[in-house]
Amino acid sequence: MESSAKLMTASELERLVLADKQTELVRGRLVIREPPGTRHGRIAATLSFHVSDFVHRERLGAVFAQDTGFRLQSNPDTVRAPDLAFVARERASEIPDRGYASVAPDLVAEIVSPGDAPADVLAKVADWLAAGVRLTWVIDPARVEARVYRSDGSLSLIAADGMLSGDDVLPGFSCSLRDVLD
Repeated sequence: MESSAKLMTASELERLVLADKQTELVRGRLVIREPPGTRHGRIAATLSFHVSDFVHRERLGAVFAQDTGFRLQSNPDTVRAPDLAFVARERASEIPDRGYASVAPDLVAEIVSPGDAPADVLAKVADWLAAGVRLTWVIDPARVEARVYRSDGSLSLIAADGMLSGDDVLPGFSCSLRDVLD
């Protein structure tokens, strides 16, 4: 007979303290990861600078830093934490002061770490898109490329010398992938 482990809720995850670990909740199951490496953090900060600067100048909404949790699904709960998220101004008021927002960002960016399994990265992308994220950038420093997943099912590959585009989510935004990775 198979025993079933108790599933965790988003509220329980909020109260969980695991020093020096990163956590997510996937369909009620706790996922624990080591903090990303230094290069990962630099890339996330550089990307955040470019996106935040543009969003602030254009007054488009709110940008969220690395590992901000968003509740994508309930019963069982899924809380994912991208490396960068953007929520458009007209929906930003739905973000609560406490807890995990039950709002899917309009844009998320995931930066692939050396230990990330491709299946895990694709599972995250699938969760983001299923929750309503319109644009997902997956930046792969090792391959010096980015994959862009859109809510309409289209996929683009951005080479090292290409540009990340905000499409209709951040109209007018573009940034050299090389600038983000160097």
